[in-house]
Amino acid sequence: MTDPNPALAGCRISVNAGAGPLVKRLLDEADTLGVSSSLHHGGVCIVDAGVAARGSVAAGLIVGEICLGGLGSVALRGEGASGPSGWPSWPSWVDVHSAQPVLACLGSQYAGWSLAASKEETGGKKFFALGSGPARALAGKEALFGELGYRDASATGVLVLEVDRVPPPVILDKLLRHCGLQPAGLTVILTPTTSLAGTTQVVARVLEVALHKAHELGFALGDIVGGRGTAPLPSPSPDGVQAMGRTNDAILYGGRVHLTVKGGDDAARALAQRLPSCHSRDYGRSFAEIFREAEYDFYKIDGALFAPAEVWVSNLDSGRTWHGGATDMALLQSLWMEAA
Repeated sequence: MTDPNPALAGCRISVNAGAGPLVKRLLDEADTLGVSSSLHHGGVCIVDAGVAARGSVAAGLIVGEICLGGLGSVALRGEGASGPSGWPSWPSWVDVHSAQPVLACLGSQYAGWSLAASKEETGGKKFFALGSGPARALAGKEALFGELGYRDASATGVLVLEVDRVPPPVILDKLLRHCGLQPAGLTVILTPTTSLAGTTQVVARVLEVALHKAHELGFALGDIVGGRGTAPLPSPSPDGVQAMGRTNDAILYGGRVHLTVKGGDDAARALAQRLPSCHSRDYGRSFAEIFREAEYDFYKIDGALFAPAEVWVSNLDSGRTWHGGATDMALLQSLWMEAA
């Protein structure tokens, strides 16, 4: 059911226009960032950020900002202090901030556009991916856009896919048709999770994961006015399931988010209490293990798990702040570190 007061009704910000300068930077600094680009299907620009190209963490940070539609910052920082229970803190963390978190995270970054093609359609191997980034807002194929009350209009668009091969022509046709773009106006960035850029841009979704969970809990999205998140950046694994598991674990057990909201204190307090991942029945084990036990079916996993580990919620209208959850760096250390 569409919200009668959608969070972004009347918003004139273009996430695709906002991402444009970042896409240009990615292409202009391709050699430095370890990415490559090529033209396909009449002029569609395909950026390889981790398939044949090496990619880099720096490229992943830029892709993270592209996914946010230019409405947020994504940066790398170090952490020198000791963690809980005497564990040394993880050396690299990804910080995300946005003053337009609903539009940046749900209207752009969220991986919500399902793209699939059969063997018959591809002429070979079947294809599946979840598209994320600004071009989602051109197509508006997800019910979420009706709830947000937002659609973008732009002559250019960019989509990010966590895949290890170039999308087949049938998928590129679909993207162009639904986005209303000419081939030269579309950029598709490939960031397999097994790559440096892929791991980085997924961990950069720590704030988006909090926004999505807040939406699932029924919190009024229009009352979320700012957000910041941070999560540890693991080394990518060459195994696809392990790589995906590490990026999820980074957020579920190491993610910390601070949301700034307006409205009533009861709603803000309840959000801080209910949002953290610790409320899931699946909490406490590696995501890769949980995924295997679920027979590789995301829908068999408790949805409450998909949330950051620790949350603060500050209400601008009252000046009060609530806290919920906690990180588990000991678990992450046990999953990510080898004995010396």
